[in-house]
Amino acid sequence: MGMFDDAFSNAVPGGNMAKPLMIAAGALLLGKMFSGGGTAPAPAPQNTANPDHGLISGLGGLLDRLKQAGQGNVANSWVSAGPNVPIEPAQLNSALGQQTVSDLARQAGVSEQVLLAHLAQVLPNLIDKLTPAGRLPTQNEVWNTGR
Repeated sequence: MGMFDDAFSNAVPGGNMAKPLMIAAGALLLGKMFSGGGTAPAPAPQNTANPDHGLISGLGGLLDRLKQAGQGNVANSWVSAGPNVPIEPAQLNSALGQQTVSDLARQAGVSEQVLLAHLAQVLPNLIDKLTPAGRLPTQNEVWNTGR
């Protein structure tokens, strides 16, 4: 999964939070937590033969969630050229929903507060790196990146 790995290694500092953040960000961005902004986590994608499809749908689902929660200007800044607008942990919590945050924290093995604080720092740069053309990547772009 070259595109996610490359973006993650450039967006997340090393240290003891790198692994929990990779778990949480991977669950969010690989389409395993939700799809399209529903309130409950969605089941894992059925197309396990092509995990790159999960990146596109997961990234789109996360951006949709942010927009539906009134954070459209924030999400758009992460995708478009220019500076990334920061997001507060409480805003991220509201956008993701309590169940998603609880599930992510449990999977990552950290408290919800720690998870939200770190995701609020990492997501702007991570999403920026996953959308270098100012839009969601196409399946072909994901497939050809880093391969």
